[in-house]
Amino acid sequence: MLRIGALFLATVSLTAVSLERANAQQVTGAPGSPGATTTTDGKQLPPPSPKFGGVIKQKASESQPWWAPRIVPRKGAPNVLLIMTDDQGFGAPSTFGGVIPTPAMDRIAKQGLRFTNFHSTSLCSPTRAALITGRNHHSVGSGVVGEISTGFPGYDSIIPVDKGTIGTILKENGYATSWFGKDHNTPSFQSSQAGPFNQWPTGMGFEYFYGFVGGDASQWEPNLYRNTTAIYPFEGKPGWNLTTAMADDAIQYMKQLKEIAPDKPFFVYYVPGGTHAPHHPTPEWAKKIGDMHLFDEGWNKVRETIFANQQRLGIMPGDAKLTPWPKELPEWGSLSVEQKKLYIKQADIYGAYLAYTDHEIGRVIQSVEDLGELDNTLIIYIGGDNGASSEGMLDGTPNEFTTFNGVPVPVKDQFLWYPFWGSERTFPHFAAGWAWAMDTPFKWVKQVPSHFGGTAQGVAMSWPGHITDLGGIRRQFHHMIDIVPTVLEATGIPEPEMINGIKQQPVEGTSMMYAWDKANADAPTRHTTQYFEMLGNRAIYHDGWVAATTPATTPWKLSTAAPPDVITGYNWELYNVAQDPTQFDDLAAKMPEKVKELQALFYSEAAKYNVLPLDNSTLSRWNAARPNLTAGRTEFTYSGELSGVPKSAAPSILNRSYTITAEVEIPEGGAEGMIVTEGGRFGGYGLFLSKGDFGIGRSRVVFLYNLLDLKRTMWEGPELEPGKHTIVFAFKSDGPGLGKGGTGVLSVDGKELATNTLEHTTPITFPEDESFDVGLDTRTGVAMVEYRYDSPFRFTGKIDKLTLKLEPE
Repeated sequence: MLRIGALFLATVSLTAVSLERANAQQVTGAPGSPGATTTTDGKQLPPPSPKFGGVIKQKASESQPWWAPRIVPRKGAPNVLLIMTDDQGFGAPSTFGGVIPTPAMDRIAKQGLRFTNFHSTSLCSPTRAALITGRNHHSVGSGVVGEISTGFPGYDSIIPVDKGTIGTILKENGYATSWFGKDHNTPSFQSSQAGPFNQWPTGMGFEYFYGFVGGDASQWEPNLYRNTTAIYPFEGKPGWNLTTAMADDAIQYMKQLKEIAPDKPFFVYYVPGGTHAPHHPTPEWAKKIGDMHLFDEGWNKVRETIFANQQRLGIMPGDAKLTPWPKELPEWGSLSVEQKKLYIKQADIYGAYLAYTDHEIGRVIQSVEDLGELDNTLIIYIGGDNGASSEGMLDGTPNEFTTFNGVPVPVKDQFLWYPFWGSERTFPHFAAGWAWAMDTPFKWVKQVPSHFGGTAQGVAMSWPGHITDLGGIRRQFHHMIDIVPTVLEATGIPEPEMINGIKQQPVEGTSMMYAWDKANADAPTRHTTQYFEMLGNRAIYHDGWVAATTPATTPWKLSTAAPPDVITGYNWELYNVAQDPTQFDDLAAKMPEKVKELQALFYSEAAKYNVLPLDNSTLSRWNAARPNLTAGRTEFTYSGELSGVPKSAAPSILNRSYTITAEVEIPEGGAEGMIVTEGGRFGGYGLFLSKGDFGIGRSRVVFLYNLLDLKRTMWEGPELEPGKHTIVFAFKSDGPGLGKGGTGVLSVDGKELATNTLEHTTPITFPEDESFDVGLDTRTGVAMVEYRYDSPFRFTGKIDKLTLKLEPE
């Protein structure tokens, strides 16, 4: 039952229909008039159409028209601006003791509260699914990221229809709903132009979407969508960056809404790509943060500085202990001069990216004030969807997709990218040591749900006049699933019993509003039990205690070795986090019965929330079969132009033999442009006719294979004369096995023209923010120096037929 405060109960206008329920219906205007409005009881969404209340006779002149009232939220219901950054780490922002300036987050904290014991799931899309539904991540099919989904209810990456999102609930109660930034909740096998679109933001209750689909995206040339249509606003605009463009779009959206419908509240879900790799700040921000020399003393010293700041600010109590540095990561003092120079550069760019992201968030917040809406807006700013990421491996990388393909890049080789680290020529990530430091004072990092380094997220929350303990700190335990019930209580909207005719399962979180009052600053948490699980690693929180498994593998080391038994292969640790908030002192050996008690509770919660079956595999899940539009097909045929096809709907040439046949027509004067490509600057392939230089070499046939921006191999043919031609590229793999090399042959009109070998091929994935294109190349090109071209590099001949034939994987 919804608890509505006096603000909502006092609302009456012109005409009111009072119900005995606390959430009484509120009606304004004369019933049946064009200007009449009404709230709903919220039970059934959308609400049933009301019975016509006018009079109908044979003549209109003798009849009485009647209009259904427009549905609006309750008087006083606030706008909601829900912000969450990506892969940030608890100790990164200045608001929570970090050395990186985040004045926008500081602003919200000073105008409201900081929550210092708030938790995520430890991984991107699971956290985001929990955030927008108010349910545990396994309850909504998101036990892992969608890229490794499996066919079990807790892991299929599909949000069930009986667990509607906050977008749907608020939209059907009269809010304008929008989503800006990262969408990592659309199943990868539903992310193409063929749909279905019910699991896109616009199908999940968000009327407007401006952002990218997937785990990450270049900020310079992203896979960007407006609603469900791919857009390319960066073409021909050097220096364009999504972090700024997204803020611009959100600001314009809110301005437009308030000018057209001033009384209609908004729900803006604002989730930028920062600070997930690639770390892409503008050059101005890179210089600003670099000049501050925040990281010159290394990760061990930075960690000590952050912890001291946290205790000074009251983020951590004075008796809290800084957890020890792990033996698996090198101490800063043990590094070479070359390593230190590279790692400092990596951290400077990361710091610049966070500061830049926070700055643009600040512009969005300022625009709310400029619209005169700040006092009527609940702002929730969550610092990260999981702990800081160690997915750059031990040394970092200029291209995150080397990590995803299990290829470490030596330090000396990374200096080839050093001068332009963070620019569009890199897809960079920092070394794992920085991730551990950004999660100060806790142990572990992203992907690890058992320890707070993977799950602790700083939260700042403000609503002028409603949160009055300005600058206050709250230590109550809370979780991502608590945001939806908090928003519902603040807006006076009850949980629906039915959405689109589907009976809804209860929200599983607990509202945080009780903690807003200063009198409740030290009140016991109302979220008393919470399980954690990711990739087989697990923990349970209950009444101030945490039992947790010791991670059996390290997130910065990718291995094809078999993991331990998912049940018996893990040690368990025990912490009294009510007294030991950093999980410093493991009490498992002293209190084995407490461990057993909490283990039993974990498995009880696991059974309740679709956590079973437990699975700690990674590589096999990445390559597992799942629904997609290419399943069972070995031959694909195209013609003309086709662009923006995600890898889930494209023919995959990875780890197999294949043949590409292009039947083309070349006009008088020759042609140039892309015939077919997948991937881009950071890995992929392309079959194209070269543009030439100064008219020389135009129309030359080229097949280029880009191995993760580390090596490019080319097959070159002659310049094609006007007329019809058949181009064939046939590749014979040396497999079976991941990333095996092979031999490719390029032929034109039946004549073999070039034979070349690849020592290795891409084993796991081409860049996920790129696409499969026919007749052009969107976003980035596969060539870098030789045969370089500018996207979209449209084919200026005609593609009569393009065929890809795939052999078994």
